[in-house]
Amino acid sequence: MAQAPKLSAELVAFADRLGHVFQRPELLIRSVTHASAGSNVRPHNQRLEFLGDRVLGLVMSETLFRADRQATEGQLAPRFNALVRKETCADVARAIDLGAVLRLGRSEMLSGGRRKETLLGDAMEAVLAAVYLDAGLEAARAVILRHWHDKIEHVDDDSRDPKTALQEWAQARGTPPPTYAEIGREGPPHAPMFTIEARLQDGPSASATAGSKRAAEQAAARELLAQVAPE
Repeated sequence: MAQAPKLSAELVAFADRLGHVFQRPELLIRSVTHASAGSNVRPHNQRLEFLGDRVLGLVMSETLFRADRQATEGQLAPRFNALVRKETCADVARAIDLGAVLRLGRSEMLSGGRRKETLLGDAMEAVLAAVYLDAGLEAARAVILRHWHDKIEHVDDDSRDPKTALQEWAQARGTPPPTYAEIGREGPPHAPMFTIEARLQDGPSASATAGSKRAAEQAAARELLAQVAPE
């Protein structure tokens, strides 16, 4: 019978920050192993990402449902979306320094993979799946509620991502949805920086730069929304 792998000191410290003692350490190792680590390091965490996303969704749906029994579906949905989206998962990952223990390939390490929002968000979901497979739903729930607690407490009824909020703002005024265009790209091929312009049909526009088109679009939408609908 194969002996279970031992966790490195760094992973033991990470598990402590996470708040879960793994009975099956191979699950934690797998959850922090990115596909870029190469064919000699298997398995990687992509399948766990899929499961972790669903575990997070179930726990968050139930938590919001029970927390406010008077809330309508229209109120619950934006709260849910705000709490499970990739950016939120990445925020939690940064708070527990998940990036420091990721197992990455050389190209990802050179391109700053330990700081990439999408990569961190995916890995956070994989870690939640690892907890679920290791000890069940209640253990996963405990980890999620521990690290999402403040976000749950402060989530707004109108918690929408900037692109959705900007589109709804335009639709409410009877104007076409905003358009997004890439107006610049810099950096090496393995680590490009994209500049995206968000524009409304009647003229206002804003631009932003980020390491992915999606992040740049969200940032540009946020800037444009601040212009046309300041709080």
